[in-house]
Amino acid sequence: MLNKFIWLLAASAVAAVTPFMMQAQQSEPQAAYQMPQASKALLTDLVKVNGQQLVAVGERGHILLSQDGQSWTQAQVPVQSNLSSVYFINPQQGWAVGHDATILVTADGGVSWQLQHYSPETDKPLFDIYFADAQKGIAVGAYGIFYRTDDGGNSWHKHFHEELLLEEEREYLAELKETDPESYQIETEALLPHFNRLYADGNALYMIGEAGFAAKSINFGDSWQRLDAFYNGSLFDITGTPQMALLAVGLRGHAFISQDQGQHWQQITLNRNATLNSAFSDDNGAVYLVGNAGTLLISRDGAASFTDYSQADGKAIINGLVWHNLLVLVTETGVRTINLSELK
Repeated sequence: MLNKFIWLLAASAVAAVTPFMMQAQQSEPQAAYQMPQASKALLTDLVKVNGQQLVAVGERGHILLSQDGQSWTQAQVPVQSNLSSVYFINPQQGWAVGHDATILVTADGGVSWQLQHYSPETDKPLFDIYFADAQKGIAVGAYGIFYRTDDGGNSWHKHFHEELLLEEEREYLAELKETDPESYQIETEALLPHFNRLYADGNALYMIGEAGFAAKSINFGDSWQRLDAFYNGSLFDITGTPQMALLAVGLRGHAFISQDQGQHWQQITLNRNATLNSAFSDDNGAVYLVGNAGTLLISRDGAASFTDYSQADGKAIINGLVWHNLLVLVTETGVRTINLSELK
């Protein structure tokens, strides 16, 4: 979450989103419309569920299900908020997050969804969600918004992680807390950067965001270590490679790799400069980078080099995965599938 397509998830999008992405603030959620062409509208994320099904999310509360990557059915969803990310902890139980601080849950594999959290008055989208088990979850988003649950999402609690601030920001807040408590509360809602993506690697949990923000936790987000900055632009995704390295991608074609759990990073030279929205790998060890302007880059040597398979139509690719013999992509114009035999 992307995470993701710059109109929806990039840091700048929060302040300057295009008109078609805007939606009226509503005090009560409205159910998503059933749209025959939903699989051809903006989609932002997708996941495999138990190797049997794909679940994709996107604009206007669209959630789509497929068993073959080709035909899609739309789920019943109680909100019209743009959705950013989806995560399943087991074949039946999953969550999706998005604008209006929306958090949705499913207990039937994505067929139907219920609303767990909805706060349009905050005007802060959530960009990603991750669960360590069926009870413990984290949802993150714009301006450092950070929610935690310990009961499967029946209750979500906001947390402010002061350790993620820069030193001068901590000093500034400490002074405000003593002299102006009201301003202190306001500033805690604005000082932290946008949190764009979470990634779990064993016992370590990583989080990346705008302005080169990167952090690591070894206790499932109870406390964090802010990593040394290795880029001054926004990062939109972080993942592990099949070779056990970390890979982070972001604005203007920037990609970085770490061989030591995020302590040091090296930039990867690419021949594209479009914003990269997501990175993922397949079971055969290939690494994929996808982004704006149809960017599709594939590495078969552990992200040491990439071959350019970018799409001629120039449509933004938000995320993707390999499903049997298909590369399934979610884009600004819906689902696209490419036979892997075409990418040799």
